[in-house]
Amino acid sequence: MNCLVTAGPTYEPLDQVRRLTNASTGRLGVELANDLADRGHVVSLLLGALASWAGPCRANHIERFTTVADLQQRLQQQAGKPVGAVFHAAAVSDFRFGRVFEQPTPGELRVLETAKHPTRAGVLLAELVPTPKVIAKLRTWFPEAFLAGWKFEVDGTRHGVIQRCQDQLRDCNTDVCVANGPAYGPGYGIVSPGGNVVHAADAAELYAQLERRLHSR
Repeated sequence: MNCLVTAGPTYEPLDQVRRLTNASTGRLGVELANDLADRGHVVSLLLGALASWAGPCRANHIERFTTVADLQQRLQQQAGKPVGAVFHAAAVSDFRFGRVFEQPTPGELRVLETAKHPTRAGVLLAELVPTPKVIAKLRTWFPEAFLAGWKFEVDGTRHGVIQRCQDQLRDCNTDVCVANGPAYGPGYGIVSPGGNVVHAADAAELYAQLERRLHSR
């Protein structure tokens, strides 16, 4: 089967020098791509340019992405191709920078237009603008594919994370949502529509469970 995997972080520029990103290494997505390739699937990997994981990568095809807009464009370019499954494990930034302001006098805000915002300007104020939800567009681009999304949550309880996974499944019409992060606790939860949750104790079990879903559709 032709499988498409996204992995690693996006970044969003503050100016021409500085960036907003996250701590994703890309390891989980790369290892998932390796597992799928080892099981005989043809794997295309979209990997964040800032992914720091330096382990082996056995995907058949690799492309690097940068911003959310760049990742979205590269996914959309795959639409119409015979993609049987999409595993959207990339850590997509929820925000991009909007306008950046300096405060020359109390109560006054002035938009900065510099290519590199100077530290001599003192405290700056930056707008954070929500980015488009890439996962919400996957069903439109890949109407017949198996779609797997992720929910990495830091705050809350395992029950709350599972509920947010169910929200993603409903809102994005995906087939499974993988729950992980400190709020979920050790291991991974594979959440299906209807509230069914299968726990995977480690990454290897997660990969096997996800690949098994491809044969049970």
